[in-house]
Amino acid sequence: MAVPRPGQAVRGSATGRPLMAALDLLGRRWALRILWELTDGPRGARELRQRCDAMSPSVLYQRLAELTEAQLISQDAGNRYRLTPLGQALGTAIAPLDQWARTWARQTAPSPTPR
Repeated sequence: MAVPRPGQAVRGSATGRPLMAALDLLGRRWALRILWELTDGPRGARELRQRCDAMSPSVLYQRLAELTEAQLISQDAGNRYRLTPLGQALGTAIAPLDQWARTWARQTAPSPTPR
């Protein structure tokens, strides 16, 4: 499966609108989790796999390749993955969504049942 790119057809957009290309990339299984695990600094593939609930190695390496090609992560000389400046900017961009999700979770949490 090709790495989604703005300007090319992606899921949900024949024209490859940038937002749709980003949503296609980030909506892939484990992509956001991998990026989340890299927010505190570089990690090797083995550590990433452990932190991501032992996802399959094939999925891990596929996502790492896609995120690298999309320039959101890079690999250093020690074979550890790290966020690029573009990947770090994504964290800043989705912070408001995280805040909204926390509010949503509080407001939709089941009420305790009366005893």
